[in-house]
Amino acid sequence: MLATGELTANSIRQPELSQSEQTTPRVLTILSTVIEKLVARNDRLVDGLNHQMNGMSSGLTRLGKSLNAFHGVRAPSISVQKYLERLYKYTNCSPSCFVVGYVYMDRLAHKHPDSLVISLNVHRLLVTSVLVASKMLDDVHYNNAFYARVGGVSNAELNRLEIEFLFLLDFGVMVSSRIFENYCLHLEKEMMLNVAVQKIERVIPSNSLDDVTEISVEDTQNLSPPQVVVD
Repeated sequence: MLATGELTANSIRQPELSQSEQTTPRVLTILSTVIEKLVARNDRLVDGLNHQMNGMSSGLTRLGKSLNAFHGVRAPSISVQKYLERLYKYTNCSPSCFVVGYVYMDRLAHKHPDSLVISLNVHRLLVTSVLVASKMLDDVHYNNAFYARVGGVSNAELNRLEIEFLFLLDFGVMVSSRIFENYCLHLEKEMMLNVAVQKIERVIPSNSLDDVTEISVEDTQNLSPPQVVVD
């Protein structure tokens, strides 16, 4: 589905991107690698369960229904990395939003361990998590209608996904500076397994509340962006 809602000058901001701001942050490369590996593993798990059931029962059903609202008809053709780069390019949210969005997705994994992040839901989870993170971190941010257009869903659907996302998290959207730093270190450690160490940009308010979230062990100027379909 594609967003069809109109945008107005009063409803969105119009950023002026410098050359440095257009450069893809390192955190996107690291996150895309970690998430793509997670999705590939979970897809294999789901395929294995479906094969064992011989088509008699859906593996997705056995794995839980908590994330069903985020499931698409088919996996989008755009990769996780390109999707994250698209979100950053057009929404101009701070790089920290992607780390915090990852924190949210990890919290979902802990709260709903029977539901997996797979290729059918990862794109909707990403756009929703980044949207919520931008509202928590950035002083100025685009509205849901613009995020929906960038993310390739309708405004009405993104509104529903945001509400579903918040309830699944029990509205636990505060991320302390300590937890933020722990996740940055975790992502850098993951990247060390494949390439040379890359430092993540760290910018987060220091007055946020403390929490005890654990990390999972396994595992622009253009206001009319090119369309992307997330079925």
